[in-house]
Amino acid sequence: MSDIRVRIAPSPTGLLHIGTARTALFNYLFARHYKGKFIVRIEDTDKERSTDAFTKDILDGLEWLGLNWDEGPTVGGEFGPYFQQEREHLYEQYVDQLLESKRAYRCYCTPDELSLEREQQQARGEAPKYSGKCRNLTEGEREQFELEGRESVIRFAIDNQSVEFDDLIKGHVSIDTTLMSDFVIVRSDGTPLFIFSNAVDDYLMKITHVLRGDDHLNNVPKQIMLNDALGFTSPNFGHFPLIFNTDRSKMSKRKDPVSITNDFKQKGYLPEAIINFVALLGWNPGTEQEIFSIEELINEFTVERVGKSPSIFDIEKLQWMNGAYIRELPIAELAKRVEPFISDDSIKEAIEKDVNYFHQALTLVKDRMRLLSEVEDQIKMFYFKPKFDKVLLTANKSTAENAKKSLEVASKVLTELKDFTTAATETALRAAAKENGLKDGEILWTVRVALSGSAQSPGTFELLEVLGKKESLERINIALNLC
Repeated sequence: MSDIRVRIAPSPTGLLHIGTARTALFNYLFARHYKGKFIVRIEDTDKERSTDAFTKDILDGLEWLGLNWDEGPTVGGEFGPYFQQEREHLYEQYVDQLLESKRAYRCYCTPDELSLEREQQQARGEAPKYSGKCRNLTEGEREQFELEGRESVIRFAIDNQSVEFDDLIKGHVSIDTTLMSDFVIVRSDGTPLFIFSNAVDDYLMKITHVLRGDDHLNNVPKQIMLNDALGFTSPNFGHFPLIFNTDRSKMSKRKDPVSITNDFKQKGYLPEAIINFVALLGWNPGTEQEIFSIEELINEFTVERVGKSPSIFDIEKLQWMNGAYIRELPIAELAKRVEPFISDDSIKEAIEKDVNYFHQALTLVKDRMRLLSEVEDQIKMFYFKPKFDKVLLTANKSTAENAKKSLEVASKVLTELKDFTTAATETALRAAAKENGLKDGEILWTVRVALSGSAQSPGTFELLEVLGKKESLERINIALNLC
């Protein structure tokens, strides 16, 4: 395929959410796979609900995910502007064209009249739809409504037909338009609805493929009919399956954690992990591979491998994947990534004084992290002497007496030890346990708890080496005083 042009066209009426991010990603991968263009267009014709803050969140979120666009806001392009509010003058000629050809008309029905019409249809057992009564108004009737000061919208006049198209994911689709109403394309304030501006912009921007969620599937016949009436060639359409929660309920941006910024970025997810995870929401690589670089995704992605069934958003799997990406980061890069998640001033000051110690601590705990935001809880044992219940010092199937004995033996042997490397402390403590009638597990557990204050922490010997001799002995003696 050549000259591929795809777009993501979010409405800035809310934060960038996981569904829009997936649509953006699939379009991005499709464009990159075929050496095409990825365009961002902001559909902000809903002036009451669109805000600059939402626009910023969407663009910042896409940029954070690494989905850099070839044309759109901040980068420009030959088919701009890329905000629909700035394109309204471009729509006027196409509205006039539809009015002149009688494919559109002004509708003067009031909200009360439309509501009454629906109620009467329901009372008769009919599916509610606009009757089209303004479609054949006489010139005199239109003038009378204008004199009355009635506001009007512009509706597209539907021909009863079967609209058929080949969806790149769903396959052949046929939709009967007899149950559809003449739909509004321009509001009473003169601003176009997205269904109309979308069709015009896709044509003017030479969009070749429209790839989006299947909640837009029912919009396709409207867009095809608009395109036909305007003499446009319709793009190829492809509709991705919905994303469900693990309980099979549809994900909701109001109830579920779906915001890219608030629920993922600020909670310590890596953009690489989000991209990898989202790519597998609906797309199947055809292998058992689960971890993909962006380059691998670009090489492997095709719409033919996008499934037709809803995909499941499993937060546990995402956290596992995020942990896998954390483990693969070089320690200096991980240190940079976790910096925003360290809030304790004393820890921040200590890191500034000794970055190498911080890197050593991170090296020990990174395998235990699933989120960057867990870093402070994980490293605080390296910066504060632990506080814990002395009961924790007693290893499973051991005794309080053996816990005290373990600390005494450890204190003595470690005090005499000159080499405090991992290998040296391991050799010394295991030998001391054997000489004093202790099990390895008893002395190692007790010393590890004394050093970390936790039942779950890095290994005893690794802690001893990073904490150093002086700090380690101080902590062991503190624990001894509890016994």
